[in-house]
Amino acid sequence: MEKIQEALAKARSVRESRDQTVSPTAPVAPMAQPSPGVTVDEAVRLAWARLERYDASPERLERAHVATLKGGPDASPFDVMRTKLIQTMRTNNWHRLAITSPSAGCGKSTVALNLAFSLARQTDIRTILAELDLRRPSLAKTLGVTPARNFADVLDGRADFADQALRFGDNLALALNASSTRNPAELLHGGGVAERLSAIEAIYAPDLTIFDMPPMLINDDMMAFAGKVDCVLLIAAAEKTTVKEIDTCERELSSQTNVMGVVLNKCRYMGEDYGYGY
Repeated sequence: MEKIQEALAKARSVRESRDQTVSPTAPVAPMAQPSPGVTVDEAVRLAWARLERYDASPERLERAHVATLKGGPDASPFDVMRTKLIQTMRTNNWHRLAITSPSAGCGKSTVALNLAFSLARQTDIRTILAELDLRRPSLAKTLGVTPARNFADVLDGRADFADQALRFGDNLALALNASSTRNPAELLHGGGVAERLSAIEAIYAPDLTIFDMPPMLINDDMMAFAGKVDCVLLIAAAEKTTVKEIDTCERELSSQTNVMGVVLNKCRYMGEDYGYGY
């Protein structure tokens, strides 16, 4: 663990001395005007209330290693990540977070789900979890639902977000895909995607939108979308992901957006002081 951190710090130092950091700002549409006599807050609340309700199965989520539905000791690492995430994004006025990994099998979708349900327990924060791993979507199967339309149809202008998204509680919206999408890189690179995301933000006013992206080193989908988010969280798998892969991903991502950090997932060997005895 220490060697990985040292190597990453050295690689970042060399890269930062050579390149200038690019910090794009995701486009934000103005808030849609509510009907006469209805405040903006009421319009947003009504828009969320109209989304189809999703009732989570604790047993199903537990089998899928989603530990944050109700909190507790197993949820603590994700709750800590949630707090750091909120603080960093508020400080920088960021609203869009992409989660990716160098390769498949690092657990990025599991991390995305855990973060989303952890954020859902923050009742003052509205979160959208949007699935953009369009070649191999998995969130709908994990959650045990079959959406009427794919989120890809919303991005392509063939469906409305209100008819596609599901709502968990009052403050978490799930935008999922039941099947794969043809030519996803071309879709994600298209200019219409930015406009439709801004339109969704104008109506639902999410504090944070999390995009579950495909692995970076398998195809170009992540890089086609990177310029449309404020920051990226990179998920690495212990004993699988190499320092070279992490550095390659960080270098490519930092040319288009902000790399918030690297999460080392699937650690089997932790120090004796981890967890402080709880």
